[in-house]
Amino acid sequence: MKPTYKRRRMVQGLMAFTAMALLPMRLFAARNVPAFKATAYDNAVKALFGDKSITASDKVTLKVPDIAENGAVVPATVSTTMEGVKSITLLVVENPNPLSARFNLTPNVSPAISTRIKMGNSSDVVAAVETDSGVFTATKNVKVTIGGCGG
Repeated sequence: MKPTYKRRRMVQGLMAFTAMALLPMRLFAARNVPAFKATAYDNAVKALFGDKSITASDKVTLKVPDIAENGAVVPATVSTTMEGVKSITLLVVENPNPLSARFNLTPNVSPAISTRIKMGNSSDVVAAVETDSGVFTATKNVKVTIGGCGG
């Protein structure tokens, strides 16, 4: 094998490794760290939406169980019929860190998500749908029998 071939393979491998190492940093670059670290519901909402108007809306559909047997895996589904949805956010008011999930959407995506969230104890779950005209919410109280946030 020629020495230049070995160097070329080594350089290609190094470039591939560098690209793989930097990819996760680019994927998480838009993460709102203050919102995820907030320990109070109001602080998380302020970090997420700033001064945007927040209004309860019947156009936001939140499906969570009335009673969750295990707070570590609570199914949650959010959908809406609104146009121009930028993001869908799930918050659990009584959790140590209220922000549970945030999904940034592109215009070509159907405004609906389905996931599982953790709940430390019984609490209101808030689904917030962000559009150009404001933030619209739906809220439902969920009773938890076994806590999922270390409890």
